[in-house]
Amino acid sequence: MVPPPRFDSVRFDTYVPDPNQPSQTEAVGVLSDFAAGLGGAHASGSGKRKWFSRKPAAASAPLGVYLDGGYGVGKTHLLASLWHATPAAPSLKAFGTFVELTNLVGALGFQQTVQTLSGHRLLCIDEFELDDPGDTVLVSSLLSRLVEAGVALAATSNTLPGKLGEGRFASADFLREIQGLSAHFRPLRIDGEDYRHRGLPEAPPPYSDEQVTRAAYATEGASLDDFPSLLDHLARVHPSRYGALTDGLRAVCLTEVQPVPDQSTALRLVVLADRLYDREVPVLASGLPFDRLFSEEMLNGGYRKKYFRAISRLTALARDAKGLVAQ
Repeated sequence: MVPPPRFDSVRFDTYVPDPNQPSQTEAVGVLSDFAAGLGGAHASGSGKRKWFSRKPAAASAPLGVYLDGGYGVGKTHLLASLWHATPAAPSLKAFGTFVELTNLVGALGFQQTVQTLSGHRLLCIDEFELDDPGDTVLVSSLLSRLVEAGVALAATSNTLPGKLGEGRFASADFLREIQGLSAHFRPLRIDGEDYRHRGLPEAPPPYSDEQVTRAAYATEGASLDDFPSLLDHLARVHPSRYGALTDGLRAVCLTEVQPVPDQSTALRLVVLADRLYDREVPVLASGLPFDRLFSEEMLNGGYRKKYFRAISRLTALARDAKGLVAQ
């Protein structure tokens, strides 16, 4: 459980705050101080747990921070930077998405997960799933046990269904959903527009089927699929395996991109987009542009923030793929 490849080398000093958004600069300072405060004996690297002499966290210093902001303001960059900056051995720090954390509980069981993570200094959770009540209660219970063991927490989250606004600022929802853990988190608001498009030209328009196919055959390690067939295949693979599905890929080439037919398919595509973005895999496509993947009903529904994040990330990957097409 470490930051994904895209965030291997990020640090606080590689984060570029928007000069028009002072909260971004402030966030870097607060998180740097938070990381520095996580040193000490517990982070010495020994990995030894004292099962019968655990001390509760000091009430005066919150053991958690919640990064509160819209998509594309750099929350994952900052969360990964916190992981890197925390003075503890990598084996004593954990980083994962909410889904990966619930998968861990599913694989190990609740008690074993508590024991496995209790010796850690820091647990970072990206995209805390506020729209899944059952899993939210499960993870909240897990985090309560980890706080008792002195584990520091950091999280970002999505937005609850029905709490749409502009797809931004879910701290009140987050703190309410984690209930008794609220006192352990300091909300850190990060304003700003999507950095993936800030000051950049619009994403390239889709290419022709012929251009995409030619680029796929000319690029070592590229995949080539028609979009409907890809969606059918995703339905037969558990989303927890989408990361493995992308292993070794140098580029994804898609023909016949068209609107996704239903919400279940759309949510699977969101997971794939996240895994491709994490691994910096460029996406070259023909058909419709990525901002027309999801229907107006989807973009106005409870999963709005997920869909806008997917559009943002796929657009960035489409921009990365421009060099694959011969000029």
